[in-house]
Amino acid sequence: MIRLLFIGHLWPEPASSAAGYRTLALLKALCEHYQVHFACAAEQSEYCADLQAMNIQSHTITLNDSGFDQFIQQLKPDIVFYDRFISEEQFAPRVHEHCPEAINILDTQDLHFLRRARQSAVNKNQPVNLYSDDAVREIAAILRCDLSLIISSYEMSLLTNTFNISSELLHYCPFMLDTENPGEQPVPTYEQREHFVMIGNFLHPPNWDAVQWSYRAIWPKIREKLPEAQLHIYGAYPSEKVMQLHKPEQGFIIKGRADHALTTLSQYRVNLAPLRFGAGLKGKIVDGFLVKTPCVTTPIGQEGISDNQNWGGMVAGTADNSRQLADYAIQLYSEQSLWEQCSKNTTGIIEQQFNYREHADSLLNRLNALQNDLKTHRKHNFYGRILRHNLYRSQYYMSKWIEEKNRQNKT
Repeated sequence: MIRLLFIGHLWPEPASSAAGYRTLALLKALCEHYQVHFACAAEQSEYCADLQAMNIQSHTITLNDSGFDQFIQQLKPDIVFYDRFISEEQFAPRVHEHCPEAINILDTQDLHFLRRARQSAVNKNQPVNLYSDDAVREIAAILRCDLSLIISSYEMSLLTNTFNISSELLHYCPFMLDTENPGEQPVPTYEQREHFVMIGNFLHPPNWDAVQWSYRAIWPKIREKLPEAQLHIYGAYPSEKVMQLHKPEQGFIIKGRADHALTTLSQYRVNLAPLRFGAGLKGKIVDGFLVKTPCVTTPIGQEGISDNQNWGGMVAGTADNSRQLADYAIQLYSEQSLWEQCSKNTTGIIEQQFNYREHADSLLNRLNALQNDLKTHRKHNFYGRILRHNLYRSQYYMSKWIEEKNRQNKT
């Protein structure tokens, strides 16, 4: 059986982040055709997924350590997935050294350089500058790999049209969801729901910015018109700074981790996602759509989910319009007919955009085509060959230098 190694940046925590359950869906699809191994250098937490139950063998690896060389030589994978470009930078030189014929796949999760450029623009009140050092690193990783998974249709277009990346190196792979049975129970109706909800890992900068911005500029405007309403904020890893915003008397309530995101989101009338920057797809919005919870968001939140369909909620004209976001939130919360139409729209978006079977089959077919003609594929990616030749050597020796430095520090 073909052996596949997935090198994770983190151990997947499906209840903590969109990246976590996206990775699990990807692993599920890969297990259909391959013997899957998952390796990670990060520490595991109590919230990690049970990979053994998926017949996936787990391995703990170490950064900048020759133990990985021995590991990769013994495993001899036919396909290697890198979770985010950082993992490709760290481990691909050693994979290339010992398994040069292995197919290299980069799962970008989202374009980190896009998210960081937008964050910098918000913080500095300047236009977005895409041509950063982050972009150089991430696009170089895309070129070095045989194929890169891109989660958003917007990011597919950005890479091909702005950065002239060949479509032969890219594969559109959004969230892969069970659209036939997203929830165990019928979801509550408009009358059965109340209050607003925000959800998302607090360690993720766009989420934390959205919470702070809501506290300062959006929630006071909503509360003025809806004095009995509350905003319940869920997220993994709330810090002391997060808890300082817990103000029950103002209806601004920090709830912490949501053990069951879908069940939690189904209880609320409106999902508030005032994202001023970000990239990829927003799991908090898609999760809400799975249980027919409409969302008020920004163009950043809508991006890649439903650009040409009726939105499951309302979208502000710009990412920084707190007044419009508040007005839309009040309107959607108060008008039952509008809410019911937006709630109905969510089903069509999920079924058309995120069907598990459709995207799993597309990915497996693409990998099969790569296996059948890898030499021709790599011949066409000449720039990738140049980058592999020049950069893998420098990265490899830098890693060996760090390894030796770490060894000397221990003695």
